[in-house]
Amino acid sequence: MKTEFSPAQLANPDIAEADKILRACVHCGFCTATCPTYVLLGDELDSPRGRIYLIKEMLEKDRPPTREVVKHIDRCLSCLACMTTCPSGVHYMHLVDQARVRIEKEYARPLTERLLRSVLAWVLPRPGLFRLSMILARLARPLAGLLPAPKAATASPNLLRRIKAMLALAPGSLPASGPAGGSVFPALGNRRGRVALLQGCAQQVLAPRINQAAINLLTRHGIEVVLVKDEQCCGALTHHLGRDDDALARARANIAVWLKEAEGNGLDAILVTASGCGTVIKDYGFMLREDRDFAAAAARISALAKDITEYLGSIELQPAQQQSDLVIAYHSACSLQHGQKITHAPKELLSKNGFVVKDVPESHLCCGSAGTYNILQPDIANRLRDRKIANIAKVKPDMIAAGNIGCMVQIAGGTSVPVVHTVELLDWATGGPRPGLN
Repeated sequence: MKTEFSPAQLANPDIAEADKILRACVHCGFCTATCPTYVLLGDELDSPRGRIYLIKEMLEKDRPPTREVVKHIDRCLSCLACMTTCPSGVHYMHLVDQARVRIEKEYARPLTERLLRSVLAWVLPRPGLFRLSMILARLARPLAGLLPAPKAATASPNLLRRIKAMLALAPGSLPASGPAGGSVFPALGNRRGRVALLQGCAQQVLAPRINQAAINLLTRHGIEVVLVKDEQCCGALTHHLGRDDDALARARANIAVWLKEAEGNGLDAILVTASGCGTVIKDYGFMLREDRDFAAAAARISALAKDITEYLGSIELQPAQQQSDLVIAYHSACSLQHGQKITHAPKELLSKNGFVVKDVPESHLCCGSAGTYNILQPDIANRLRDRKIANIAKVKPDMIAAGNIGCMVQIAGGTSVPVVHTVELLDWATGGPRPGLN
């Protein structure tokens, strides 16, 4: 794609990066076939190629974001299926992230939308506040039926529709909190390694059982696990809302405490059980590339970050203690298959440990969770969820496995089939308890 940025514009590192990304695009349109919003809506501007044109015009002409630009960028899930499909290697993620930052800084959203986004950005990264909000939402759920229902699904939902979506996502009950930051779990037997385990924000409130399964599995195999004290939200939630000042501040804080731990007691890896978080942590090196104080440290942390299945694939697990005939539908989270290019490891681990693993048709299409997307764009999200569940039903599974808490909550909202994390099944297969749902 031809670009016409001025030398002054190209002096800005972000614009120079956007120019490189835009020039890689050859308009082939392969991305449209795998873009969830284009598949659903059929609008060229709701495809990666269409959004690239909108972003190019905005950046190149240095124009403030228009309502039309914002509408179509907001509808992007950042599922990154387009990056998997693109034969030219267009790094769409960094381009749409830059567009979101500009929109956040320069576009005046309606007051109610600004308030909602501010509440999400404030509450979701703080587990204590998030737990309180889930309790309040659970109490308010009976009132959801009193809210006016939309006449039809819409790609431009109002505040009441979004509030109704938030209430619908609230769980019926909350489990007890998991272990606190600063906890260390010694290896059983000879120590083979030492890792930090990301505690997560929403996950530690909604499903602390996931990290507990990871701790049990790792320590059983000789890996010492530490939950690093003073660790914060990884920044993914605010990053995708375009609030990069907040996201980068959280990244710097995490880099500082993780490096202190690595240089003190040593770390072989920083393990992540929520792939949405892992994709962003692995991108810290890029996000802080212009920060003199943190660039090198950020690159080091990104290199240490691994998805839990990525790490488990590098160590020899004990032979499965049972041969299960359970059929597992493996849902490949977008952030794992498209963001981190991890596609085979989770399925291979499950298969080697006695499970019958089935691929889900249209596995490249997003389930509609996408961080806060199922709140901000609930009708599109629900259509994608229903499509995903219909495809999962085709393989007639006993359980559904996934590697991201957002996907798990989203899918569980539309099916009675148990939805568990991949690491829970691996823990069970090698001597742990059967996965529970609380």
